Amino acid sequence: MQRFWELDALRGIAIIMMVASNSLLDLDYFWGAGISLGSGPWFWFARITASIFIFLAGASLSISNSRSRGLPESERAKKFVWRGTKIFLLGMTITAVTWALFPSEFIVFGILHFIGISIAISPLFLRLGKWNLAAGLGIIIAGIALAPLRFGFNWLLWLGLAPAGFRSFDYFPLLPWLGIMLIGIFAGSALYPNAKRIFWLAENSGFVARKLCWLGRHSLKIYFLHQPFIVGAILLLRAIA
Repeated sequence: MQRFWELDALRGIAIIMMVASNSLLDLDYFWGAGISLGSGPWFWFARITASIFIFLAGASLSISNSRSRGLPESERAKKFVWRGTKIFLLGMTITAVTWALFPSEFIVFGILHFIGISIAISPLFLRLGKWNLAAGLGIIIAGIALAPLRFGFNWLLWLGLAPAGFRSFDYFPLLPWLGIMLIGIFAGSALYPNAKRIFWLAENSGFVARKLCWLGRHSLKIYFLHQPFIVGAILLLRAIA
């Protein structure tokens, strides 16, 4: 199966950005480094990083759907539901660990929960084609409008309706983030129709590009495992200092 190296490389760049962003978050939380992550440049750096991941997930869904067109629609849907469920269960593992260690800020609906659910429901959107662009923009606008509001219940956290005082290390509700995935689906269908690149691009032959592609191909494993290494290194350095 052909992989598009430019997508892997961009995902690899996002991995590096994610590790940098989370390292700063951990330095602030475990060492009191005084780094402002709730606003300003580093806040937007983290948001851009997440947006790249989610956009690429949408584009990859579109390409995967094109490659599965020979299968019955029910089989294609089952494939996406199963793939999304596996990623969502990885997110629930992170929920369990963070609930045990950080009960006041544990991860209820983080990026893995979001990507898992989004992949599982993606058959509803993959058939929309170019309309995913309009749908995605509408969802982003709705999410931005809802973000400042607080509600007296928590059972719609996954959607983006957060209660007062809600705190979490990682929070990616469907509104607005599903909008970015839908824009990614639109871009994937427009730039890679029938799983074929419509624009010319030189083959990947550079050392840096190859390393970025390697990171991109292993992004899920790196995401799942990088935090224990970062936190362990920070705690060790703090103990030595």
